[in-house]
Amino acid sequence: MQLGLKRDEVRLEAHTVEWQKAFHRMKQDILNSTPIQENRIEHIGSTAIKDMVAKPILDLVVGLDDIENVDKAIFQGLKEAGFLRLRVQRPNEIVLAKFTDETFEEKTHFIHLVEYNKELWKNLIFFRDYLNANETVRDQYSNLKKKFIEENNGGIDEYTDYKEQFVREIYGKRI
Repeated sequence: MQLGLKRDEVRLEAHTVEWQKAFHRMKQDILNSTPIQENRIEHIGSTAIKDMVAKPILDLVVGLDDIENVDKAIFQGLKEAGFLRLRVQRPNEIVLAKFTDETFEEKTHFIHLVEYNKELWKNLIFFRDYLNANETVRDQYSNLKKKFIEENNGGIDEYTDYKEQFVREIYGKRI
């Protein structure tokens, strides 16, 4: 299993149990280098969904008490674990990435810092759990992703936009 995508690359790979193992190794690295509690680090995204094709990048959600006032020790510890803060601007979220090397051309992991147990945290966890529990919906999402690859030559922004309505519909089932 080789994690990593170059800037704006969209590639899907078949699910592998290695993704879960890689998540556990990264979770341990984060626990060893930050004061973050274990129950506030979760594996999300398609690599956390059984039998799901996915981009070979691991997504982790990390829950904090206050996203507006993040302790510098957390950023320092995440840096020690290999993560750098990205310039991505999203409401109620800070995004960090881990790269393969100092060229910063290929990302292997994302951390989504969000407020613990608030709306975004709950949506991300619900999406993962809902698809893991529903094979039909999981297949629909997998087919949607494959269709994008077959029909489009767009980059990551187009890929994300292409899936957004589906993702929002699943979020809507949480309420």
